[in-house]
Amino acid sequence: MRSAQIETGETPALAEVRRVMVICNACRYCEGFCPVFPVMESWREPTAADFDYLSNLCHNCTACYHACQYAPPHEFSLNLPEALAEVRAESYEKYAWPAMFAKLFHKNGLIVSLVAAFGIASVLLLTALLQSPDVLFAEHKGPGAFYKVIDHRVILAVAGSLFLYSILALMVSFVRFWHAGGRGFLDLVTPRSLLTALRDVATLKHLGGGHGDGCNTKDETFSNQRRVYHQLTMWGVILCFAATSVAAAYHHGLGRIAPYPVFSLPVLFGTLGGIGLLVGPAGLIWIKLQTDPRPMLVRQFGMDYAFLVLLFFIGLTGFLLLALRATSAMGMLLALHLGLVLALFLVLPYSKFVHAVYRFAALTRFASDGHRRRTARSGRPAA
Repeated sequence: MRSAQIETGETPALAEVRRVMVICNACRYCEGFCPVFPVMESWREPTAADFDYLSNLCHNCTACYHACQYAPPHEFSLNLPEALAEVRAESYEKYAWPAMFAKLFHKNGLIVSLVAAFGIASVLLLTALLQSPDVLFAEHKGPGAFYKVIDHRVILAVAGSLFLYSILALMVSFVRFWHAGGRGFLDLVTPRSLLTALRDVATLKHLGGGHGDGCNTKDETFSNQRRVYHQLTMWGVILCFAATSVAAAYHHGLGRIAPYPVFSLPVLFGTLGGIGLLVGPAGLIWIKLQTDPRPMLVRQFGMDYAFLVLLFFIGLTGFLLLALRATSAMGMLLALHLGLVLALFLVLPYSKFVHAVYRFAALTRFASDGHRRRTARSGRPAA
């Protein structure tokens, strides 16, 4: 196997997935568990880009590991979830943009922690230097209260620039990942495949363990807890983004200036999103602390923990800001919350968040390929 790696230029992780795939395709016990197995069985000579796709199609429910008769301590020592996780981690770095920042995925937990600390310290320091204590620690009420502490133009320029950069970096990474398999987006994707992929993402279907009962726990029972907490986190992020978008429409379209009433759309969306960012990440951390580490890529736990903790504290400071916005604590809480949000925007393309981008691309490709196979069998032209 070592000589094959040298000849083909494969990394050890890719070579291990190729070895495991040969045995899995001969066994086929797990072929109904998730999309990974029917895709794997359809290949004859998969490329490195194919394995990148396969690794991001895996949701790491670990059902195949716990069902496998060749898992350690068997001499075959099959551990497909861990092998795919290794390749998945490599894909994050391979398709990152700009490429010079790809190494940020190494020791990511430390990087995220340092960036978060820098973001908080910078905003707090600048706010303290540029704003007099009489304003910073005063009680501000009514429209424009937040902007008496930090100017709206400053927030818009800094946060807007970092957010646009993150979105651009994620979009470029998505395109690089998608085209690595030699596929044109418009030639392959159909409305049906997009809707199927969006449904699978919204419901996290493949965290059901192939049977809907959920992922395997440490004692090999099934639980949907990870699926639920993951959904709370996902919808928390989506609702917080919706709150910011509606607030921007209120401000620039309707001339209504924050802070908004408790029962306004921005506050309701933000409150529901904040609940998701508190309960979801806390639940995922709790599950990760007691999970079976054998089918997991343990070295990546630092990246997972750092991102979840960052989301949790964004939710927490957001709630504190809402509860205490009419008090003298508002100024410092605003600076603290804004520092955390800026840190999130800065690390977003090089954090665990990228798995959402690649996984959506993988699910879209799977839905597209599946639709094309079904139409080919039925005798109709492939879409």
